[in-house]
Amino acid sequence: METCVLSEEKGLNLAVQLLKEEKIVALPTETVYGLAGDAFSPRALVSIFEAKERPLSDPLIVHLLDLSWLDRVVRLSGEMKALVDALAHAFWPGPLTLLLPRNDTLPSLVSAGLDHVAVRVPSHPLFRKILSLVDRPLAAPSANQFGRISPTRACDVFEELQGNIPLILDGGACLHGLESTILWPRVDGSTSLSAHASHLPHAHTKSVLQILRPGPITADMLAPFGEVLAQSVRGKAPGSLDSHYAPRKKLFWYEHQTIKDANIGVLAFSTPPPGYKVIEVLSPSGNLVEAAANLYGALRRLDESEVDFLLVEPVPIEGIGMAIMDRLKRAVSA
Repeated sequence: METCVLSEEKGLNLAVQLLKEEKIVALPTETVYGLAGDAFSPRALVSIFEAKERPLSDPLIVHLLDLSWLDRVVRLSGEMKALVDALAHAFWPGPLTLLLPRNDTLPSLVSAGLDHVAVRVPSHPLFRKILSLVDRPLAAPSANQFGRISPTRACDVFEELQGNIPLILDGGACLHGLESTILWPRVDGSTSLSAHASHLPHAHTKSVLQILRPGPITADMLAPFGEVLAQSVRGKAPGSLDSHYAPRKKLFWYEHQTIKDANIGVLAFSTPPPGYKVIEVLSPSGNLVEAAANLYGALRRLDESEVDFLLVEPVPIEGIGMAIMDRLKRAVSA
């Protein structure tokens, strides 16, 4: 299969046509590039898994145009609906994915047979235009080989999936460069809430917000909406495996090693350590948001360099730094 890389101007209509024909297309989002297919088409879903060589046990994220589409894919009622509405109005469109009870009309393949499905409303204008024209929810995991570095540019997708997909729409570099926060919201009716704003469910319930994968929407940003727990559940949500987001070269933690002559590449946070052959710096100013946006591109360049193995420096575990460290820990353990 020949893979085309086209601009929005040249490829928009073709992308819509392919998606309506239950085929798959790589599209930019504000987080990373996604491999999109009709969320209600088993044929398209199987094509996504096959192109990525992704195990069927790893669920996908379903992308919606807006909150009004939510009833197409999930079932909510009462105080749970009030909590989801509050979160959606605060963070959608944007990089927040919610794990919610799956509507029975949605193929179980999209959620790997689980009774909850991951959903979000992307903010990237090109992806939103596609959603509007197709008028169908789109499943879209990252557009790369399973377990590898997520793509933040169209050329990254081409390197990973050329020959496996028909079209990549080039929307430029991704804004966040890091996957969405995945949140499992729940309402516990047996525990009283502390005093919160009126946008939350009724005062006799407790909202529990469990972060299954950290991302651009941080725990501090979620705190006004309930009790925030940071605890992943293996297999419950996309990207929750211990080994993920990894380069092909072995990656180890940098701990101020004295070995300078070896053929080593280093991924540094803000200050390049002396004496190494290849060095990538995530943010010279020490800005964690900039570091997150640069993470996968820098890691990919190191992986493509001629060094034998890679070292990575930890970043501060605050704000989006928690999400960066989550990805790095999974990459180091690969």
